[in-house]
Amino acid sequence: MENKISNNPLHGITLKKILEDLVGFYGFDTLGELIKIKCFNDNPSIKSSLTFLRKTEWARKKVEELYIRTLPKLKNLPEGRF
Repeated sequence: MENKISNNPLHGITLKKILEDLVGFYGFDTLGELIKIKCFNDNPSIKSSLTFLRKTEWARKKVEELYIRTLPKLKNLPEGRF
């Protein structure tokens, strides 16, 4: 069987990791401005945001799209930046 490498930049990355990276890079304030959803603007936390994003496909897609756009910036940061 042939090993196939996925071209999907999200392959193998958990939603929790995506959210933690975005919050670490932008913070909840900026994240709430970029993606206008209540879980980022009203008493935000990783746990409550994950709960909402796992249930709400359109919001999860917006977070994934932002992560893909942000990925080049994240890769250029020194280790331990956030």
